[in-house]
Amino acid sequence: MREIILIQISGTDRDGLLAGIMGQLAASGVTVLDISQSVIHDDLSLGVLIEVPRESESSPILKDLLFWAHNQGLNLKFTPVTEDDYERWVGMQGRKRHIVTVLGRTITAANLAAMAEVITGNGLSIDCITRLSGRRSLAVPPAMPRSCLEFSVRGTPADISAMRAAFLDLSREQGIDIGFQEDNAFRRIRRLVCFDMDSTLIQAEVIDELAKRAGAGEQVAAITEAAMRGELDFSQSLRKRVSLLEGLAESVLQDVAATLPMTEGAERLIRTLKSLGYTIAILSGGFTYFGRRLQERLGIDYVHANELEIRDGKLTGGLVGDIVDGPGKARLLKEIAAKEHISLSQVIAVGDGANDLPMLDVAGLGIAFHAKPVVRQGAGQAISNVGLDGVLYFLGLRDRETMDQLAGREA
Repeated sequence: MREIILIQISGTDRDGLLAGIMGQLAASGVTVLDISQSVIHDDLSLGVLIEVPRESESSPILKDLLFWAHNQGLNLKFTPVTEDDYERWVGMQGRKRHIVTVLGRTITAANLAAMAEVITGNGLSIDCITRLSGRRSLAVPPAMPRSCLEFSVRGTPADISAMRAAFLDLSREQGIDIGFQEDNAFRRIRRLVCFDMDSTLIQAEVIDELAKRAGAGEQVAAITEAAMRGELDFSQSLRKRVSLLEGLAESVLQDVAATLPMTEGAERLIRTLKSLGYTIAILSGGFTYFGRRLQERLGIDYVHANELEIRDGKLTGGLVGDIVDGPGKARLLKEIAAKEHISLSQVIAVGDGANDLPMLDVAGLGIAFHAKPVVRQGAGQAISNVGLDGVLYFLGLRDRETMDQLAGREA
């Protein structure tokens, strides 16, 4: 009979403990079948699953380890594991794995209780929990805090649509965002990110800002809202709105561009993605004039948007060329991916409006950002409670990793 033993070690963390523990076990030639460690506020929790050699007995091995641990001020617990239990545990590794990402300004026990209830209710088991956000000072709290935990879960949901709907309800009720992705190779090798521009990269609808200066603000804003809710055909609504800009001086475009606010986290997100080698595209139902300025500022690779027609220094109220609408965004996303030799499974799309749904649908990871309810329901993932750099958490990146990348770039 094999002797399989789970060793659980706890106590104050310090350098050299793992080397010391393994040194004690190495003398007896044990095999390490599994190992896991976590440290919270300098408090260590380490689990080691070992197989004792057939020619050895566990008693002297554990006695020596217990004596060593006592001298180190550590607590030990030994649990025998039967061969049947071990083989059952091995057999579970074939089950699908998913990643649940929980993010918000803060995360409370009530948030996690509600989230965990949904996970358990859908037949999933939590294997591992990792904090992706950085440590936060209570003495000097950040102006715009963010917290993120990543859960590795095992199993297949009983009803994935119902599970996503439950997560959306929690997002609305509790002020957190919950992402749910299959844990596969593509999650870790995304290469192309396509962004909507207005109300995604920038905190404004440019056409509304232009309309205010043209004296048609209320008319255009009403049409914009209806279009974003999916109540109007985008192309027809755009032409109607642009027609109300007839006679506006071209110089106004420059004035508006100078005052457009970037979305929280947008610059950090794009600079981090660029430093990691991602290709970045803007696919917008807005206007190329403003997209190109963002391209110059942030080093964006592709810009596809709508071209305002200008004659004699004034807007004619018309557009040049084809309109970039919802289906157009999806088509452009596919074209860029093909040109860059990138699988659609490696593409991320981020947007807020109904006309973004087609590209969110074809991308491997589609994220609705501070979007209308119809868009959140139609997208695979949603961010509604933190800045745009929350996208980095969906890639499994920790704050310290993104900060290191930025520091290296700025150096």
